[in-house]
Amino acid sequence: MVVSPRYLNGTSADENFAHVFDANRRIKLQCFGGEQEIAFFHEYREGVDWVFVDHPSYHRPGNPYGDSHGAFGDNQFRYTLLCHAACEAPLVLPLGGYTYGEKCLFLVNDWHAGLVSVLLAAKYRPFGVYKDARSILVIHNLAHQGVEPAATFKNLGLPSNWYGALEWVFPTWARTHALDTGEAVNILKGAIVTSDRILTVSKGYAWEITTVEGGYGLNQLLSSRRSVLTGITNGIHIAEWDPSSDEHIAFHYSAASLSGKVQCKTALQQELGFPIKPDCPLIGFIGRLDYQKGIDLIHWAIPELMEDDLQFVMLGSGDPLYEDWMRSAENTYRDKFRGWVGFSVPISHRITAGCDILLMPSRFEPCGLNQLYAMRYGTVPVVHATGGLRDTVENFNPYAGEGRGEGTGWTFSPLTKDCMLNALKTAIRTYRDHKSTWEGLMRRCMQKDFTWENAAIQYEQVFEWASIDPPYIM
Repeated sequence: MVVSPRYLNGTSADENFAHVFDANRRIKLQCFGGEQEIAFFHEYREGVDWVFVDHPSYHRPGNPYGDSHGAFGDNQFRYTLLCHAACEAPLVLPLGGYTYGEKCLFLVNDWHAGLVSVLLAAKYRPFGVYKDARSILVIHNLAHQGVEPAATFKNLGLPSNWYGALEWVFPTWARTHALDTGEAVNILKGAIVTSDRILTVSKGYAWEITTVEGGYGLNQLLSSRRSVLTGITNGIHIAEWDPSSDEHIAFHYSAASLSGKVQCKTALQQELGFPIKPDCPLIGFIGRLDYQKGIDLIHWAIPELMEDDLQFVMLGSGDPLYEDWMRSAENTYRDKFRGWVGFSVPISHRITAGCDILLMPSRFEPCGLNQLYAMRYGTVPVVHATGGLRDTVENFNPYAGEGRGEGTGWTFSPLTKDCMLNALKTAIRTYRDHKSTWEGLMRRCMQKDFTWENAAIQYEQVFEWASIDPPYIM
């Protein structure tokens, strides 16, 4: 069973719910000072029960978390409803004539679903319900923790003696004024305390969140739970991202036959208005234009990069300052730089297929998907050695393998402009001067297994471990 809000925003995305039907089950949840009524909708698709929690707070323009003005102010309310409903769904929904019952494994994603683990421990197990259930927390980005003022604890529908599990105190320097005590509740903290197992989306990120630099104030707590903390790299949708059949690219290719890759590059150069130069290295960046993605390093490095005979294309949106900079750089370096402000799935596929090198100078990257897509398309990644980037990109060593070379790209550290430029220049030199070596790099990239089938085996192992250990009890 998958449980999610029934998001309706008045766009074509609402068509995702076209085959969802009302399960005719309405329940009242105790939280936020009274009874909140929700309804369940259901769809059985490809062997999975998809359950959607319906409430007016999920029906509004914007994305699931906010709109152009920022995050929605009632997100704590919206996701508290989701968590209470998710705990009730296995008990009250007769899907296929039967309820799922109490012996469940809850896989909760980030702070938005994190209250599920706390509810199991505080609201259900003390009364003999879900005594054999387990919960596993999956952290995709520790920077988002669901922190709200301490006074909101009473809204969560938890017993008063459970405040300590969610208690959060901001350090003095982070408080807004002299009378600010810094007291808050942190839902992700509560989930870390009460979950039976904790997963992150890469091994590298599992380690980083236990450090002062990457722990966002939760590093000591996560270190104390290191014995139940595991990192598993995300998989990718190999049918959607397949250069041998991709509907978004003009020419198809594979590791066995790379000729279509050259044609994709020519097609991309034509589309971008670049001179058609097959031997000119084409570098790409796809991602949000913000501080996390290291966009400032690219900004500082472009003048020096543009002195070389290369082409650079960027696709993304975000900080208006960097959007304006991309437009300006395009006018300054007309034959060498293109900045595509916005996002387009077809264009992202064509950039991934047509570029020779993908640059990802992220400050932190829990997993990262663009480097996985790039490798599947024979586009060699140059990445900052952090989180999932360090896990998935093997640094190229030309002297390994009896001189044949090994590796799938270049990683660099520390995160500085000069260090990034050195890695890029090494990649460019290899592309220009060592064609057979570059072809070997491309083939090794394309032969890597980053499928969900591989990740699923590791998930099943964690599920087994969770079932062996006793559930969390305060």
